[in-house]
Amino acid sequence: MAAKKKKEKAVTLETVLWNCRVALRGIGSLEKNRDAVIGLVFLKFAGEKFLARREEIGVEYAEKPEELLTILREQPASYASKNVFYLPETCRWSYLRQHASDNDIAVKLDNAMRDIERSNAALKGALQHNLYASLGAASSKLKSLIDEVDKISNYRMKEDDLIGRVYEYFLRIYAASGKKEDGEFYTPASAVKLIAALIEPYRGRVYDPCCGSGGMFVQSMKFVDAHHGNRTEVSILGQESNPATWQLARLNLASRGIACNLGEQPMSTFEKDQHPDAKVDYVMANPPFNLKDWQTATQTGEKKDPRFTGWPMPPASNANYAWILHILSKLDVTHGVAGFLLSNGALNATGVEAEIRKELIKQDRVEAIIVLPRDMFYTTDISVTLWIVSMNKGACERDGRQLRDRRGKVFFMDLRTWNKHIEETVIDKGQKKKKVMLTDEEIHEVQTYFHHWQSAVPYENDLVENIPELCRSVTSEEIAQHGYVLTPSTYLTFVDHDLDIDYAKEMAEIQGMMRDVVREEKESQAMLVDAFRGIGYGIA
Repeated sequence: MAAKKKKEKAVTLETVLWNCRVALRGIGSLEKNRDAVIGLVFLKFAGEKFLARREEIGVEYAEKPEELLTILREQPASYASKNVFYLPETCRWSYLRQHASDNDIAVKLDNAMRDIERSNAALKGALQHNLYASLGAASSKLKSLIDEVDKISNYRMKEDDLIGRVYEYFLRIYAASGKKEDGEFYTPASAVKLIAALIEPYRGRVYDPCCGSGGMFVQSMKFVDAHHGNRTEVSILGQESNPATWQLARLNLASRGIACNLGEQPMSTFEKDQHPDAKVDYVMANPPFNLKDWQTATQTGEKKDPRFTGWPMPPASNANYAWILHILSKLDVTHGVAGFLLSNGALNATGVEAEIRKELIKQDRVEAIIVLPRDMFYTTDISVTLWIVSMNKGACERDGRQLRDRRGKVFFMDLRTWNKHIEETVIDKGQKKKKVMLTDEEIHEVQTYFHHWQSAVPYENDLVENIPELCRSVTSEEIAQHGYVLTPSTYLTFVDHDLDIDYAKEMAEIQGMMRDVVREEKESQAMLVDAFRGIGYGIA
């Protein structure tokens, strides 16, 4: 029995993923090691799906002649129709597993990536070339890695979204282990879940102008699945400037069967908008905080970028408000909704940014401002803000919910004290990094507050009009009176937690202590004066 338990422990997902990291320890860069493991995981899962579909074809066409059955099994269209990638023989996991001990296994893996891309148009540009040959790992190391990845299986590990668990693990590890800027491609899962829970991207077009590794899109689809929606009613648009991250996003989404349009190439949305005419229903984004030098010649030249037409030009020193205006330019003018993260400095920034913020309030685009707990992100230890902006805050029905008229009102919420739950990431032996996370229960609680405030049922939104130190509904007039700053602490009601203190008694004690301090200081000064006089220094 003990031996059996030991064997079961050896194939737990956490053990396997740790062993994958150990197999490449001290070989390549963090980024290359991450991509090498994720590439193999893609081959493994693509191989499982291919094999399952191949067996399905045999059942579907069991009555057909064997010659026709063979042809159908080798037709890419037979797999594409079921959202499965066709794999040439040398790309199949069974083949790679069989040749794992070959001295040229690195070349075989690179060839497999290249040939899969050639056989599946949807993967064009998504897979890295010459990754394994350039890794510098011995064949024995690659065999060990293949052996470990081989243990990751839906048949063996009965978990929901197994491939998602694997991707999340390696993306988080890389973000935690790398330099500050390396974490920009990764948004903590709980922050992404919160955005999806608040804006509810059930159907329509979902856009992320700085999509990183595609986490916003993955969570959008998870939201659809959790609410028994239809994935075919959601289309994905995005853009990413970092070439490696752009490939990672495409591979991440492709592995999960999520169709997407991330542009023809990696490109900064400010340098070139690859979806210039797109209007979308939802935007989910975590732009780089306080990005500098974002402006291009187009934006500063005589012909103004249409995304900023009608607005003051955001400063070149900080792109926060450039992201806001870009997001607004993409939203459907009748019902578009966006949830995005920005540094807290955007709430009360001065100068041109203050002018833009004032206009945002006057045009009634801001629906909610929610400050998140500190230390949630690997890129910064400060708290950040979730903005909800809407193109239509009037009374309407949204996915079965009756919303009241919220025009002229903004919902403020402060979650900085929601910092009791810690996620621990083991980077290496004896090296851990801890980050604050929001639990599913806390995310649901925030969603309840916000949706009750939006609700057309009077008794529900009355409950959350003003909860001291947590949330409050504020009119545009009051915001104007405070100079259009959007810092929640400016508007929340605070409770005096010292009301039960006997102030007369406390002040008497404090005054007594201060008198003692003053007396002791005078005594010390007198002793010092006597000492100096004793050695012949005259002191007045």
